Amino acid sequence: MNLDSDLNRLAALEGFFALRTGSRPEGPPLSTLADAYAARGVTAGPDPLTFRVGKVVRLLGAPETRIGVSVTQQGLAARLWSVALGAAALYGQVPDLDPRLLHWDADGSAPDDLWLSQVRALPGDAATVRRLVHHGHLEPLAAALRARHPVAAGLLWGNAASALAGAARQLDAWARTHGRTDVGERARALAAELLDHPDLRDTGTLTGTAFRRRSCCLYYRVPGGGVCGDCCFTRAPRSSPTATSG
Repeated sequence: MNLDSDLNRLAALEGFFALRTGSRPEGPPLSTLADAYAARGVTAGPDPLTFRVGKVVRLLGAPETRIGVSVTQQGLAARLWSVALGAAALYGQVPDLDPRLLHWDADGSAPDDLWLSQVRALPGDAATVRRLVHHGHLEPLAAALRARHPVAAGLLWGNAASALAGAARQLDAWARTHGRTDVGERARALAAELLDHPDLRDTGTLTGTAFRRRSCCLYYRVPGGGVCGDCCFTRAPRSSPTATSG
């Protein structure tokens, strides 16, 4: 099944899986993710990543900037893995997610945060997905964030693995509900292969679609926050310096 130019079948999954395509109909110009990773914005003021981290910190009332860094990075990782894994499982192809083609609204939320200016079909195998997402986005994103903020690399890779496992879990659930066992099987197989990379394989344990990570995303430090379903903690610690190190 070939990609459709507006990715309608992918959009039917909703949420983090949907990706807008073509020209943005209205609003101010957006930076590309390539610009964001390189700290180049389209207007004067904070670069897109710095703006997003600051917004997350304010919205959450986070006591530490690195919590905003973690949530920002995990949100983008979830969007990118979801789009790529969803397309690969549904179509057997993926759109080219070159950072220069993806425009990002750092003030937006899914699915309006990302716009793909051109749909170019690529093979939907794990090697291609890894090249597009892991190497094309997660590596430069982590480098850009760590250049601006003191945050552990292990925490960010734990977030990336958690986001990948979460995307596979949602796809598997959708596939069961809609009688598309083929989609669920492809999603699980791709996720397992993608997690078998030196940056990711030691971040946690994948059993089926259940994932238990070995690091913490720090969300429990947000006022009123708790631990995530795949956290290394079963309950929020009172004080855990080791949780910040990934």
